[in-house]
Amino acid sequence: MSDQASETSRPEDAGERPEPSEQAEPSQRRRTSGPAASAVSSMPSTERLPEPRGAAPEPQKVPTGMRPGGQQPPSNPWQHGTSQPSVLSRLRPAEPTTIRSATLCCVLATATLSALLLGDGLGSNLLIVAVPAALAAFFAARAAGRRLRPWTAVWAVGGLALLVVPALRDAGWPTFLAVVSAVALGSLALHGSRGWLGVLLGSLGLFSSVTGGVAWGARGVRERMADSRGRLGVVFRTTAVAVVLLIVFGTLFASADAAFADVLGSLVPDVSVGDSPWRSFLFVVGLVGALAAAYTAAAPVRWDAVTVRPGRARGRLEWALPLVVLNLLFAAFITIQLTVLLGGYDKVMAETDLSYSQYARQGFWQLLWATLLTLLVIALALRQAPRGRGSDRTLVRSVLGVLCLLTLVVVASALRRMDLYVEAYGLTRLRISVAAVELWLGVVLVLIMVAGVVGARLLPRAVAASAAVAVLTFGLIAPDGLIAEQNVQRYRNDHSIDIDYVQRLSADAVPALDTLPEPLRSCALMEIERSLRASDTPWYATSWSEARARDILGDRGPGDLARVCHASRTAGGGGDLGGDEGDPYDPYDPY
Repeated sequence: MSDQASETSRPEDAGERPEPSEQAEPSQRRRTSGPAASAVSSMPSTERLPEPRGAAPEPQKVPTGMRPGGQQPPSNPWQHGTSQPSVLSRLRPAEPTTIRSATLCCVLATATLSALLLGDGLGSNLLIVAVPAALAAFFAARAAGRRLRPWTAVWAVGGLALLVVPALRDAGWPTFLAVVSAVALGSLALHGSRGWLGVLLGSLGLFSSVTGGVAWGARGVRERMADSRGRLGVVFRTTAVAVVLLIVFGTLFASADAAFADVLGSLVPDVSVGDSPWRSFLFVVGLVGALAAAYTAAAPVRWDAVTVRPGRARGRLEWALPLVVLNLLFAAFITIQLTVLLGGYDKVMAETDLSYSQYARQGFWQLLWATLLTLLVIALALRQAPRGRGSDRTLVRSVLGVLCLLTLVVVASALRRMDLYVEAYGLTRLRISVAAVELWLGVVLVLIMVAGVVGARLLPRAVAASAAVAVLTFGLIAPDGLIAEQNVQRYRNDHSIDIDYVQRLSADAVPALDTLPEPLRSCALMEIERSLRASDTPWYATSWSEARARDILGDRGPGDLARVCHASRTAGGGGDLGGDEGDPYDPYDPY
């Protein structure tokens, strides 16, 4: 009976009910009831009953998404499950835990201080904003189980020290260098890189955490909003009451006492409705920056895992011969330089038909490029140096050590030429900048020589630290002040000064320019005095140099310096107010 029923049955189509004629007989249903039915129902779903004889074969099931012909459709690029892991996901450890309350509070404090303080200029406010951002990173690192290492402390302290430059100096260009270097050192402190590529990428790696940091902070806020709405409401109500009390009673006390009003007005930022877009932008920048720093501290990218395959080792002769020839060329150049130094410049200028300024100017830029190219040659030579036997190390150290030593003499020659040019035509911003770069390149050469003796394990971090120290020193010495002092001293020696140039310097130059005799003093200071009177920056955006310049110029009334300068020009005293007649070069030119 069952065989006959099976032969007359046919497979059911999906979604269709069987016809009444195809339903099983009641007797058949009775036969499958009872213990047999329970046994069938208890069978696993993956097991199939044997196919009845004569039944049509069941069509093979096609997996979902499989095209006819056996070809699988292309994967959806927007589907996260099929996407390949990115480079950052492989270099960054596991996702950090939920952001802590202490970290969130520091992030919000950083964003609020950024909106309130950074809109009026740069000064000590940068250091004030950096403190809660550093605390946010510290709390996040501690929650992730990271320990404070010596080099991390060095980078962190160095970054905060660089932010002292805007608080002390008024010139914009050293401030820009200091701020950029502070961000790079802070990123290094969070990543903890060691190798060359790790130090380079680690100084820029903070920007790779912007998206992840914002998402991490948003998840933390969302979880806290879902779990503790009552507590957040208490915090918001308490903060609102405190703010209202401060506003009400602060207004009453300010109206009751003028001295208290002055103190309160100097301490509280002046926030107006017109500055709202700018303040909002600064709030977002502070929020995103603090979140990126905290996220990096909790889950830093291991940039040292990015390795560069070493170059192919060359044979001794193939590697050493070009470098030996280069050393001989350097030695010949240095010998001629010593001959010029001992024989005097007059003989050389007579033989080459060069003026004093042309000889001093012509060589500096060529020697600067020679120093940079030498560092590139050393890097390539170390990459392809022979390393088969122990004596190969001695050969590499000897050849490259001699090249570094000869390059140091070239650096000294370049600095001497710049000194001669400055002595003749004065100091400018570009001249002092390139001289500082050449001096730092000399320090790098010394570090390379030391690494050849004691080992190169610390060389990448030592070079980065030397760059940070150079930027910090450059900012602390007040280059605009040095330029003014050198030009004032040059006027005392030969009564020549470029007033049109020195009056464009920043407030750092006021103490030196204030020592000039009248009417040069008034002409040199009138532009600086005019810019100081036009700016009304609060205390947190005012540098120490600007405050000192205001004190020096405070005994003069508005326009007094300009009247004295114009009176001297009208009276025919403008002979000493122009640029150098003997210098045919513009002080703003590249030389």
